[in-house]
Amino acid sequence: MQQLSKKVKIKEIFSSIQGEGIYTGEKHLFVRFCSCNLNCGYCDTDFSSSSKEYSADELYEKIKDIKVSAISFTGGEPLCEVNFLKDFLEKYRLKLNRKIYLETNGTMYKELAQIIDYIDVVSMDIKLNSATGQLNRFLDNEQFIELSHKKELFIKVVFDNNITGEEIKNVVKCAKKYNTTVILQPKMPMDNEINLIEIFEKFYNLYENIRLIPQIHKFLNLA
Repeated sequence: MQQLSKKVKIKEIFSSIQGEGIYTGEKHLFVRFCSCNLNCGYCDTDFSSSSKEYSADELYEKIKDIKVSAISFTGGEPLCEVNFLKDFLEKYRLKLNRKIYLETNGTMYKELAQIIDYIDVVSMDIKLNSATGQLNRFLDNEQFIELSHKKELFIKVVFDNNITGEEIKNVVKCAKKYNTTVILQPKMPMDNEINLIEIFEKFYNLYENIRLIPQIHKFLNLA
């Protein structure tokens, strides 16, 4: 059994405009963890450079007075640090009085079960083999959705022209059970040849709760 983490490595803490998903345009505070259980080909974060260790108390002192709409735990994969998150959120969620927003790759459902009661919004990626080089994990994704659908949940899917019909069907299967919104995000940097509308229509013909929203923060040159 994992021991309680006293401190964890955090890559960065910063406030900026949320650039992904249904909360695009809001001011969020981002707490970016270093650990991850995947190794996606398009990952845009350099975790080899500087990071700092924080205890739950130190993180609270760092962020308590920052005025934002939500505190977004991101990564990496925040659920790799579930013991730290549980400790932090048990102590400080109510004091912070901010929406708690989890950005996750949607595979670590056992870890999610330990903290789901403290989360307000789940922004869940489905990592496609065609875009990431990782094996598709739709069964894990389904388990993850089963735990998080009672919270505010949406699914993000990064895609390019290599997306397959089978992947589209499986994403739709994951989303349909609870009518979960699916956000389609073109892989960045965006290939001018990508068939955005054609791929959108392939999803839409199977499931109408779909939105096409690129990573807005990259167009605005924000963090």
